[in-house]
Amino acid sequence: MGIVAKIVSVISRELNIPCVVGTKDVTKIIKNNEMVEVDANKGVVRRIK
Repeated sequence: MGIVAKIVSVISRELNIPCVVGTKDVTKIIKNNEMVEVDANKGVVRRIK
C-alpha cells in the first residue's frame, strides 16, 4: 500500500467514513464507462450489469 492510500485510510478512520484502498489491478479490469458498485463498509467493488 502506498503512502497516499495509508493517509486516506487513516483520515477516513478518524472521520468515521468508510473507504476502499488497495484494489490492485482494478483499473485494468474495469473499463471506461462501466458501472460499478462500491461497498466501502465491506471493502467490495463489483460490476453492475
